[in-house]
Amino acid sequence: MTDEPAAEAWAVYHAADCLYDEPTVRTAVDRLAGEVTATLRDKNPVLLCPMTGGVVLAGHLLPQLDFPLEFDYVHATRYAGSLTGGKLSWKVTPTVALSGRHVLVVDDVLDRGITLAALVEFCRHQGAASVHSLVLIDKRCQRQAPIEADFVGLTAPDRYLFGWGMDYKGYLRNVPGIYAVSDQP
Repeated sequence: MTDEPAAEAWAVYHAADCLYDEPTVRTAVDRLAGEVTATLRDKNPVLLCPMTGGVVLAGHLLPQLDFPLEFDYVHATRYAGSLTGGKLSWKVTPTVALSGRHVLVVDDVLDRGITLAALVEFCRHQGAASVHSLVLIDKRCQRQAPIEADFVGLTAPDRYLFGWGMDYKGYLRNVPGIYAVSDQP
């Protein structure tokens, strides 16, 4: 039995344009780990992972950070399986106290900036000593919130992306590379 959404996602994957292959993504993550280590190794940071997009990146980044840190997650989403963002929905807030802490928000993609800006503001409102942001992909598009990431792995054009945590209708987060949905019908 074929599941129609899964079959659609599989077809999209096979027609997609590969922007970055897995070795390129891993090299970017290695570089990010070095940059984060240089900046935060002496600060006892909290790494905050937005679910579910940031989980793949966080899973690859964490083992490379050889210094004391705490890890927590937040679930705030604008997409919820859709191809377009809507209103930000808060599902889970962090359990680690952020007051007085140095926080690093680790997410998959920065596009319009609404979610990342809200997460940074949330951390500041909780009394964080500092808030840094790290994204695997900085999508070059018109921002709707005035924010740029402190640490950027790779840049991409303003196209619908999937792979390495980014999804296509809830699928394809597990694809080992960064792909853009084909412009072809």
